[in-house]
Amino acid sequence: MFLASFATGQWQSNCYVVAAPGASECVVIDAGQDAAPSVRQLLTENQLRPKGVLATHGHFDHVASAAEIADEYNVPLWIHSADRDLLSDPAAGLGPDGAALVKQFLRTPMAEPARVEEFDGLRELNLARMVFSVTHAPGHTQGSVLLGLDYNGRNTAINRIVFSGDVVFAGSIGRTDLPGGDAKSMARTLRDVVLALPDTAALLPGHGPQTTMARERRENPHLATASARN
Repeated sequence: MFLASFATGQWQSNCYVVAAPGASECVVIDAGQDAAPSVRQLLTENQLRPKGVLATHGHFDHVASAAEIADEYNVPLWIHSADRDLLSDPAAGLGPDGAALVKQFLRTPMAEPARVEEFDGLRELNLARMVFSVTHAPGHTQGSVLLGLDYNGRNTAINRIVFSGDVVFAGSIGRTDLPGGDAKSMARTLRDVVLALPDTAALLPGHGPQTTMARERRENPHLATASARN
């Protein structure tokens, strides 16, 4: 498997490019602010062509470059319908400080790409010779999703990769105080979705370093609280 990541933009969000072993097609996940130049460079250097852009949720720092990349390569952007409005109105999902920063950094107003597909109702997405599991995980935003892939790499302790967006990080979870966030929904997501992930899953979050489900089950205080509610 080809897997590359880099942090970009004001909030240092993680953007990922992933491809099946030996494939010339790939998927871009969370193309946030100023991600496009680095994505283009990765694609050129590795002779890859995207088949789609996937968004774990609709916040500006995860989708600001999504339309640019999707339209340039004539591929769809996949997002949950509950966050679709944020593609053209990024300030709607942010507090006053975030909205002011978006206005400062946007050179032109954001808009949807020509092709948009919605995750709603999907359990799997077959794209670029990969099969992603799709799990709705509201709380940080109403349309947050977890995207999972089977993994058969050198690390035998890991057999699955989960792109966790801003639902769960190494040692923490996504905030729920922004417009569209909901603490009760997040608590249910942590209890019913995140804690159901196997310990053998690697978590690739929207910010910060990757981690494992085994480590977060042991060390993440928010998951310990969610587990105690079971």
